[in-house]
Amino acid sequence: MSYEPESSSGPVPAHGSLWMEYAPGPARPALEGSVETEVVVVGGGVAGLCTAWELARAGHPVVLLEADRIASSVTGHTTAKLSALHGLAYADIRAVHGARAARLYAHSQQLAVEHVAEVSEELGIDCDLERVPAYTYTEDPQQAEKFREEAEAAREAGLAASYVTEVPLPFPVAGAVRVEDQAQFHPRKYLLALAADLERLGGRIYERTRVTGLSEGRPCEVTTERGYAAVARDVVVATHYPVFDRALLFTRLEPKRELVVAGPVPAERDPGGAFLTPEGGTRSVRTAPSGEEGRRMLIVTGEKFLPGTAGEGEVGERYARLEGWAAERFPGVRFTHRWATQDNYTPDRVPYVGRLHAGSRHVYVATGFAGWGMSGGVMAGELLAGRIRGREPAWTSLYDPVRLHPLREVPAVLKLQAHVTRHFVGDRMPGAYADSTADIGPGQGAVVRVGGRRLAVHRDASGALHAVSARCTHLGCVVHFNDEECRWECPCHGSRFAVDGKVVQGPAVHPLEQAEITEEEAGPS
Repeated sequence: MSYEPESSSGPVPAHGSLWMEYAPGPARPALEGSVETEVVVVGGGVAGLCTAWELARAGHPVVLLEADRIASSVTGHTTAKLSALHGLAYADIRAVHGARAARLYAHSQQLAVEHVAEVSEELGIDCDLERVPAYTYTEDPQQAEKFREEAEAAREAGLAASYVTEVPLPFPVAGAVRVEDQAQFHPRKYLLALAADLERLGGRIYERTRVTGLSEGRPCEVTTERGYAAVARDVVVATHYPVFDRALLFTRLEPKRELVVAGPVPAERDPGGAFLTPEGGTRSVRTAPSGEEGRRMLIVTGEKFLPGTAGEGEVGERYARLEGWAAERFPGVRFTHRWATQDNYTPDRVPYVGRLHAGSRHVYVATGFAGWGMSGGVMAGELLAGRIRGREPAWTSLYDPVRLHPLREVPAVLKLQAHVTRHFVGDRMPGAYADSTADIGPGQGAVVRVGGRRLAVHRDASGALHAVSARCTHLGCVVHFNDEECRWECPCHGSRFAVDGKVVQGPAVHPLEQAEITEEEAGPS
């Protein structure tokens, strides 16, 4: 995955991701020739690094290829809650997949929480790991029964869950699910230490190496944008959103963006847990060490939306709503950090971890963590390493991407594809574009028509114009401008691009085509 520092984009003076302030570690070289190995892992986030490390620890030669810097893209912008309590997931999973599946889900996710604690102790990793209870709560008395049912489903699934009516937040709730023995940590401190140990074990990591092609066979071969090849018996695609479309997972994955704000509070105001409500566009609260005695960093997340669908100024308004909500409940907090994260959601709430498609024998994928990528990524590492080693865990079939549950999945897939079709067709209508570059102010962007061609045009702070093709290089949808983060975003499948067209986030692997434009030629459509 590619990474562009979020703190440098957009007009907001706040720092970006809290986790990205941590030193990136040594730079790894780019792949400068073809290599052969046993397993190639594509993607250096939590799922990719954990998979590669598990394999290397078991004695398997591994090569990991990362498009930018490891642990810096989606993983570098997470909220870093490490929990098996995933909102209101258990009643839903039990209803769709059955009670046994809910137990397997709970067991695999809780094992991931414990695995991070065990590995941290084994390797001596100081990753600010803290054991805390996790809560999913409601402020609406009419919703309390649903949360009581979730607590019962989570307890039946094997978690240390209970229903409570009081939580240690500075405002009242109507009811909540509480699960003991959960955790929170600094994801980059953990993963960069894991990467160092991976290399000590003989694994190789190549950064600034974007993979653009995959040939399945015996052996498999992945190719990079510079034309080099990595040949291996097995390949793991851990690029957050899969960059290869042959599995058609893009028809079953819905990308969602979420905003995060953080700021210091006195340590005595730390509520001492990880809290989430699905209400109001989601609100999540946790704290982290601040590095300053007597203070903690309050981290608040929420305002989910589909990338590429926000209108001008809307993302900034969402940040303001999130900060207003937090300031009302934690008076006096001053936010110093602001960033955004993105994840993919499956129709049945269970990630896709396993075979890339029904015919795959040596290519695997990990995606669809629905905002719970820390426990999900660690779980994926153990599952995929186990499959490659011929030691499949009991929950392998639960996460298999090839599964299909028509009663739940088909309506959701049809709804998702209707959204994609609406943008694919509707965004080509004249009303979706600016009439002229004169309508584009400094720091803004819009799609304009130039000689019958639609261009994504950005005007920088000095007034200069920068133009690229408006067609996403993934499947051709028209990109929209996110003025808060200064990014072009695809509303169909969530690809994101810098104003110069460079890929920031997949599934696209190729940049937007550069274009020339002048004020004179970019007139009304």
